[in-house]
Amino acid sequence: MGLRKYIDKIKPNFENGGKFAKFHSTFEAFETFLYTPNRVTVKGAHIRDAVDMKRNMIYVLIALIPCFLFGTWNIGYQHFLSFGESVTFWQIIGYGLLKIIPLYLVSYVVGLVIEFTFAEIRHEEVNEGYFVTGFLIPLIMPVDVPLWMLALAVAFAVIIGKEVFGGSGMNVVNPALLARAFLFFSYPSKMTGDNVWIAEKADAYSGATPLGTIFNGGTVNDLPSVTEMIIGTIPGSVGETSKIAILIGGIFLIITGIASLRIIISTFIGAIAMSLLISDIPFYFHLIMGGFMFGTFFMATDPVTAAQTNIGKWIYGFLIGAVAILIRVANPGYPEGMMLAILLLNVFAPLIDWCVVAINKRKRKKRWATAERSAK
Repeated sequence: MGLRKYIDKIKPNFENGGKFAKFHSTFEAFETFLYTPNRVTVKGAHIRDAVDMKRNMIYVLIALIPCFLFGTWNIGYQHFLSFGESVTFWQIIGYGLLKIIPLYLVSYVVGLVIEFTFAEIRHEEVNEGYFVTGFLIPLIMPVDVPLWMLALAVAFAVIIGKEVFGGSGMNVVNPALLARAFLFFSYPSKMTGDNVWIAEKADAYSGATPLGTIFNGGTVNDLPSVTEMIIGTIPGSVGETSKIAILIGGIFLIITGIASLRIIISTFIGAIAMSLLISDIPFYFHLIMGGFMFGTFFMATDPVTAAQTNIGKWIYGFLIGAVAILIRVANPGYPEGMMLAILLLNVFAPLIDWCVVAINKRKRKKRWATAERSAK
């Protein structure tokens, strides 16, 4: 109650005529983050429920917590494992936090400053969408990515990926993946190879990911065990290694209706079909290697950049899975295909929906014409 009274007391300073009126959007963003707005629609017929963008964003953040927690532990585990040191659980967690917290600070500070700046310039409300994007970006990065590079990637993703299109809800591609793509093509040495996935590892220790092992000529016998890849005790991006953590979050998103089950199922079908067609590696290895599962549950299902029609979702997901495996197998310069597959299909999602709607219109016209002839 005390906080609510204090906010009400200073609120006039940020409204029209107040001495801080130019910061109205920033103030409103913090107020609505803490409390539900008291504005309601009073005219017209509306369906009223408790589900809004803020609630959806909170659900996604909750779903990402298992990946964050395991990723934090795995950072420390991989570091101490490379030196052969035996340490306590809390030492592992402590080291992981020391590495991941700076990534989050950079992600949120840079991203939110840009979001607030554009909102003030446009005199619009600050959208909650970046709270999820800012949480996702560190989870799909190598833990040792230089902070200044991360800052550049975040700025590029927010400005080019979101703001130039009008902000959250108007973006064509997933901003978090765009940040990773920016780093991959601008600073490939910091996003590929065996030296980037483990924080301050021992010089003689190999930090190869399963996809990196295959890319360098390895076979299935050279890969970590299926159990290790499912649990996630392997090198990789912070939030992408544990398939158990991803499944926990993904099932939560499906139950709450945030993620489309059509997209998830069709993505797996597309990947399995393509791997059976062109890959020498068993299909289930493709599903648990790299960022396939993380991308499927948390990136491909982004409601803004994914297909919107039901049939379109099946096509969209199938093509993501198929293209991801195609890139992995056929492109010798890039062992991980999920990022590029999702970004490519983000661009084609509107076209997929347009084609689905156009076909449905054509079928309806034919039915109407048939019905009219029958009536005569």
